Amino acid sequence: MAFNQRHDAREATVQFLMHCEVNGKLTPEAVTNEDETGFWEMRPAMRKVRILTMELTRGVLGERVGLDERIQRHCHNYLISRMNAVDRNVLRLAVYEMFHRLEVPPVVALNEAIEIAKRYGTDDSGRFVNGILDQVKREVTRPWRTAVEPERAADDAPAKDAPEPAKARPAAEGLVVDDLF
Repeated sequence: MAFNQRHDAREATVQFLMHCEVNGKLTPEAVTNEDETGFWEMRPAMRKVRILTMELTRGVLGERVGLDERIQRHCHNYLISRMNAVDRNVLRLAVYEMFHRLEVPPVVALNEAIEIAKRYGTDDSGRFVNGILDQVKREVTRPWRTAVEPERAADDAPAKDAPEPAKARPAAEGLVVDDLF
């Protein structure tokens, strides 16, 4: 997935999380197909962006209590419930990616969060989010600047005579319809 698609998905995730909050949908099970359909009617996006957005949204909602506890430990003068809704949901997404999405280098999650906070939050949101995430990053135990591939269990290893996995399509082939919708 291209960088811009991932960025768009992160922005859409923050927006969808805010939609969920406003409507009291605080668990992945509470989000209905009607919620998704209505959201995507208001905010069109490519199919890959929609898929990643919903994956991230369900992940954040599923881990929300733990994410909020982790964030709250570093918000010495703020209650997470009293934070600006944009800042709160940007922080949730960033912390989720830092601790639960191994394919995302933590530094990328931090930088993306700051950019989204600056774009959608208040004049102080970028600095506020940066300050909290700067504290949270001290808890990250994996490499800061690289993605980590989950280790494959010995029984998951492909057999010697198994065919090689399909290679990614070269960029020269261009987009296909599924990339657009």
